[in-house]
Amino acid sequence: MKLNSCIAALPSGYLFAEIAKRVKAYSALHPDADLIRLGIGDVTRPLSKHVAQAMADAALGMSTPEGFHGYAPDYGYSFLIDAIIQGDYSSRGIEINPDEVFISDGAKPDVGNLQELFSADSRIAVTDPVYPVYVDSNAMSGRLGVFENGKWSRLIYLPCNAENDFVPSLPTEKADILYLCYPNNPTGTVLTFAQLKKFVDWAIEMDSIIVYDAAYKAFITRGDVPFSIYEIPGARKCAIECCSFSKNAGFTGVRCGYMIIPREVSGLCGTERVSLNRLWQRRASTKSNGVSYPVQVAAAAVYDEQGQREIMESVRYYLANAGIIRKGLAGAGGTVFGGTDSPYIWMQTPHRMKSWDFFDLLLNEANVVGTPGEGFGPSGEGYFRLTAFNTKEKTEEAVRRIAGVLAKL
Repeated sequence: MKLNSCIAALPSGYLFAEIAKRVKAYSALHPDADLIRLGIGDVTRPLSKHVAQAMADAALGMSTPEGFHGYAPDYGYSFLIDAIIQGDYSSRGIEINPDEVFISDGAKPDVGNLQELFSADSRIAVTDPVYPVYVDSNAMSGRLGVFENGKWSRLIYLPCNAENDFVPSLPTEKADILYLCYPNNPTGTVLTFAQLKKFVDWAIEMDSIIVYDAAYKAFITRGDVPFSIYEIPGARKCAIECCSFSKNAGFTGVRCGYMIIPREVSGLCGTERVSLNRLWQRRASTKSNGVSYPVQVAAAAVYDEQGQREIMESVRYYLANAGIIRKGLAGAGGTVFGGTDSPYIWMQTPHRMKSWDFFDLLLNEANVVGTPGEGFGPSGEGYFRLTAFNTKEKTEEAVRRIAGVLAKL
C-alpha cells in the first residue's frame, strides 16, 4: 500500500499542535503554573443566550414528529441562506443569489477543501505571514513543490511587514489562485477599499481567482475598510468569499460558516470555461451531508435583532481586550500592529529575538502563551501574535507580565 507522499513530506507539525506540545511539556514540569493563553484564536465568552435558546428549542423539537429533521439540504437551509444574504450582503447593497451561498461547518474546512477544485499544476500565492491552512492544504495536494529552508519552492510569497505597512505587493509572476484574509490573521491589519481594488483588478486582468477569507469582518471599525470583497466592483467575476460564525458569535465549538461562490467565477477545464459554483455544488453534494438543523437554526438567530445585540457585545469586549494589549505593550516599549479592526495584535520581538525563543521566554518567565510569528511563514520571523479572546482580567494580567519581561531585556 502506498501513502500520500505529499502529506508525509509536510514539515514536522501543525503550528498550534506544536504550541500545545510545548505547553503540555511545561505544564507537566510546573503543574501549579498559572498559564494565561493568548495564543490560539479560541473564544472564551459564552454563546449569546438568544442564539443558544434557538439551538436548544430546535434540538428539543427534533424529539417530536413535527419538529424532526433528517439530512439537511446539501447547501444549507433556505432560512439561514436568506438570513445571511439579508444580514451580510443586501444590507450593504451587495446582490447575492441563494444558489451562491453554501453552508458549512466553518471557514477553515472551506478554505482547506476549496483547493480540490484547482488543477494539480495551479500556482498558488499567499500573503506572508499567512494562516497555515491555506499553505498546508495545497501542499497536501502536491502543488507547492519541495519544502527547503523554510519555504515551498512553487509557492509565491507576498511579504507583509512593517517596512511595507503590511500591504502586500501584487504578484510579479503568474498566480492562478491568491489567498487573502482581511482583517488579517495573523497580523491584525486591514486593506482599504482602494488597496483591495488593486487585487481585484489584477485578478480580472490575469484571469486569476481570489480566495477571500472574511472570518474577522465583524471586528472592522474603520469606515474605509470593506466588510466583503464584493463591495469592490468586478469582484463577482474573480472572488470566492469564506465566512465564519466562530469569532463573532462564539461558534468555535458549535461549527458553522458559509462560502459565497458567484456564478460568474470560472476557470478553464481544457478549452472550456467552467463555473466554480457548479463544481462546488457537485463536490458538496458528494462529500457532505450538511450542517445539523439545530446549528443552522442557531446561526440564523445570530441575525435576529436580539442576536445581533448580544453577539456585538462580545465583539466589542474582545476589541476592548485588543486595545488593552496594544496600549499596554506599546507603553512598555513594544512595537505593535493590528488590534484596532481585529482581535489579533502583532508585535515585533524585542532585540530581533527569534520568535520561538520569545515564545519560550514568555512561557517560562511570564507563564503567557502566544504564537511565534515564524509559524505563519518566513516573513513572520521576528514577530509574535497575541489574541484578545481571553477575559479582560486575564488579558490585563498577561500584559502586566509581558511588560515585566520586556523591562528586563
